[in-house]
Amino acid sequence: MRIALSVIFSVLIIALVVCMAIARRSKKDIGRVVAFLITGMATPVIGNLIIIISSNRIVSTAGYYIYFIGMDLAVYSIWYFTHLYCELGKPKKAFQIPILLLFAADLVHYALNPFLKCSFGTIVTYVEDRAYFKLAPYLGQAYHRIICYGLFVVVIVIYAVKTIKSPKVYKEKYRVIMISMIAVAVVETYYIFSRQPLDISMVGFGIFGLLVYFFALKYRPLKLLDRMLAGMASEMPEALFFFDKSGKCIWTNAPGKNMIGISNDNYDEVKENLKYLFGDLDFGSSGWAKRVTLGTDDEAQYTFLSMKSVVNDKKKIIGSYLSVRDITEEQQEMKREMYRSTHDSLTGLYTKEYLYENISRRLENDRETDYMVGYIEVANYKVINDVFGRRFGEFTLKKIADFIDNSTSKKCIYGRLSDESFGILLDKSTFNKERVESILSNFTVKDDNLEHHILIQIGIYDIGPDDEIDVPLFFDSAHLATAMISDKYQERVVYYDDKLRNEIIHNQLISNQVKDALETKQIRPYLQPIVDSQGLLAGAEALVRWIHPEEGFMNPGMFIPVFERNGLIAEVDKYMWRCACEILSDWKSRGFDSFISVNISPKDFYYMDVVSELKSLVEEFGIDPVKLRVEITETVMAAGSIDIGKIVEAFREYGFIVEMDDFGSGYSSLNLLKDINIDVIKIDMQFLKDSERNMKANTIIKNIISMSEELGIDTLTEGVETAKQFEKLYAMGCKLYQGYYFSKPKPLDEFEKQWFD
Repeated sequence: MRIALSVIFSVLIIALVVCMAIARRSKKDIGRVVAFLITGMATPVIGNLIIIISSNRIVSTAGYYIYFIGMDLAVYSIWYFTHLYCELGKPKKAFQIPILLLFAADLVHYALNPFLKCSFGTIVTYVEDRAYFKLAPYLGQAYHRIICYGLFVVVIVIYAVKTIKSPKVYKEKYRVIMISMIAVAVVETYYIFSRQPLDISMVGFGIFGLLVYFFALKYRPLKLLDRMLAGMASEMPEALFFFDKSGKCIWTNAPGKNMIGISNDNYDEVKENLKYLFGDLDFGSSGWAKRVTLGTDDEAQYTFLSMKSVVNDKKKIIGSYLSVRDITEEQQEMKREMYRSTHDSLTGLYTKEYLYENISRRLENDRETDYMVGYIEVANYKVINDVFGRRFGEFTLKKIADFIDNSTSKKCIYGRLSDESFGILLDKSTFNKERVESILSNFTVKDDNLEHHILIQIGIYDIGPDDEIDVPLFFDSAHLATAMISDKYQERVVYYDDKLRNEIIHNQLISNQVKDALETKQIRPYLQPIVDSQGLLAGAEALVRWIHPEEGFMNPGMFIPVFERNGLIAEVDKYMWRCACEILSDWKSRGFDSFISVNISPKDFYYMDVVSELKSLVEEFGIDPVKLRVEITETVMAAGSIDIGKIVEAFREYGFIVEMDDFGSGYSSLNLLKDINIDVIKIDMQFLKDSERNMKANTIIKNIISMSEELGIDTLTEGVETAKQFEKLYAMGCKLYQGYYFSKPKPLDEFEKQWFD
């Protein structure tokens, strides 16, 4: 196609140059104006020739500049020629100057385009296995098209008026040019909106220039135009079938012949062949359009058919034509776009929005089935990503999606809700909780040499017959069920029920009471002693306790996790830090030389500047920062969302002792010791319990203590409950101890009475 168009354009350019030279030497008054017009027609054709034959961006861009500037020249030359050809006289300055200014502005923005990118750019594509630089229009291109099309339409109107008002003998010379201009405009418009890479409308420009030459200087019969327009129609990509007034096919272009399989000009069987291909078509009327689908699914072929009538100047129908266009690629792309908008790109499941939409529709239309929604969560997804990498994490999600797809009935609807969660509509009668728990308890994913047990939990919301359809609320409730799981390593399936609802209500109630509880000192610190290897008091850990006026002594497990989830823990921790500083200030005045350790929740780092807050408190109470030790859990130190290394250094530079709490409970303890400077590690009590029945755990504790001593880090073991444990740890070289063997956490007065009196 590129070669063919290049040859056609070259021939047209040569013909136009010859005609221009002849026109310039013409003795007719209009000769030089015709030469000017032909120059205008030839310029965009030259530009397009450069674009078509070039596979170089710079050369193609130069071709576009020639093309657009040539369009300005072409339209202006047509306008100027029309005044003389239609016997209107030379254009008046009142009209000519504004038009010239409009085109001058167009030339200015093209001149600025290399710097401002305001007119157009180019996008590389491939046509016939060669690079082709397709136009990417910007805002300035819209201005260019407006003035060109605007003036072009004005000229067409002039010819239309002239055709109507002129005597019949002169109508043809105006009508032919007007029709050819409309044909050029149609083809050019088709090129712009169809986004075809090759601009075949330039054929029309060249032909138009030749027509003007012949009709202005030589004058030829109308049959010449008929043949040229037929040639243009032959180049159209869609199949065209022309019918006379009686409905007989009189002509079709090459794509039409190929479609129905005729190789000559015998059009007798055109209608029957079209009906065979596309079904029953109404050839007796016009103004209709239809889409025909042949085949199914990915093999389907889509065709758009449009029948239009052709009328004469008296509005009588003199014939019709059928346009047949293959729109398969457009439809397939539409399907692909629809799929991308409704399906998750990684797993192929429904997106969250499309899932909600389908579930709502199902619940509205099926009132007979009892449904539940399930919120499926990968509880250890972050660990999977951190340890095995993102690729394995995505592989895991795909495997879970496959499991959901292969394990559910046809009545189920499912999709992906977030990075680590899925949603599903379940038929209650087919759901077997025990079977699902059994499968999930052994759910592992293996990829080459990587294998990992995946912790999946499902929250279930049972949709009641009286529930108003609110899919987001259903899933929020199911999600709450998973959020309230107390033992994340044992419970797999949990229902949102009255007990859970009451627990949530209770959690909301106590959350609303926090402010008052802090003001009235219902929430207060209890101190648990930390002793040295001689059993003497070294310090204490401040632990939060709540003496509720109605519920009495509340187990910390009843409110701490709640405050961790809703962020209120930050207010509670600030209060505990202040209480610790008040106690240390009092001890200092009374000559008691002990430290207090305070806990820092992971959420605290997101709600405040923890370092500045604690600095401010020790300065306010005038205490040595070394006496206020800060405990940061290993989980926080391992998290990548905050730069914990800088925070720890800021604490230590100011004089705080930094302790790593729950050492050994995570998966990156040793790596943390390498990267973060800490003063004390608190060995997780679970190690201590395991060491009594597991020699490996015993060896690990011994080596942790030995390694810490070599690194200059003190060790503190929590959870010491027996004399045997204390003696074993002492023999290993542990420095500090904490646990019920020495004392349980006590109120301040009882603690002081036990250790200071």
